[in-house]
Amino acid sequence: MSTRRVVSLAIVMTTVAVALAVVAGRAQESRWEAPRTPDGQPDLQGMWTNYTNTPFEVFAEGDKPDLYAGDPDRTAQGTGPGFLNDTAGRQLARGRSLVVDPPNGRVPIMPWAEERRNYKLAHIQDDWVNHTAWERCITRGVPGGLFPAGYGSGYQILQSPGVVAIVYEMIHEARIIPLDGRPHIGSRIRTWNGDSRGRWDGDTLVVDITNYNDKGSVATNVATQRVRAIPQSEALHVVERFTRVDENTIIYEATVEDPKVFTAPWTVRIPMQREPDYRMFEYACHEGNHALPNTLSAGRARDGAR
Repeated sequence: MSTRRVVSLAIVMTTVAVALAVVAGRAQESRWEAPRTPDGQPDLQGMWTNYTNTPFEVFAEGDKPDLYAGDPDRTAQGTGPGFLNDTAGRQLARGRSLVVDPPNGRVPIMPWAEERRNYKLAHIQDDWVNHTAWERCITRGVPGGLFPAGYGSGYQILQSPGVVAIVYEMIHEARIIPLDGRPHIGSRIRTWNGDSRGRWDGDTLVVDITNYNDKGSVATNVATQRVRAIPQSEALHVVERFTRVDENTIIYEATVEDPKVFTAPWTVRIPMQREPDYRMFEYACHEGNHALPNTLSAGRARDGAR
């Protein structure tokens, strides 16, 4: 056999070996199984963050520039002030938008709801009720509390038989999700964050949320762009899905339906990264909330100067 044929055969065999190794690696990844808790639940426990450089929505001409306060040139650099890596230094893939449905990456907001938002944001100096529930230190909302922000995006998930709990770094909220099949609370009871009921669909935690009041907002921080401060109604219905796809990643999805506010349901998909060394900071919201009194004081000074 000639030297040229030997070299060619060696190259072919090497190529095949590499290809087989890639296929085997992918097959091994596809066989990854979520760990289990002692009572058999898929294990979602641990510290997680959701920093991302993917914008919440796709920008469109005609959007109000002041709704992009965290992105003043409207180039959609991400949810939060320019995070390109998570806190462990891992490079995060940048997507088109966190809104994955509708396909255009835009939340289908009714005109009246946008008008209400525009009025409140233009009159935040007039009255504290024109601020979002987050700015008033009440809540970031559900699902809004799991929408990425520029800081304080730590989440601790805990599990015990029949229940999943999520501790939020921002506003130090603790959300309890029963898994025991109990029905939702009575329709006359309405809360800021609704009433959560969970179940397992294979390895995915599915959470159904109803019983909202009409005082809050689906999204509260500037990283959510034009969805910030959009009102919610008592008809709001949210379905969340938490799926651990590998050792270090949970895919979080939330489908939002409110026929009084949106023309159609819409869905966000957000990766959550495992950060075992992450430490939550105390979120002393009321103690450190100088923005709200300062804004209102500026409004009263403006009124006095007229």
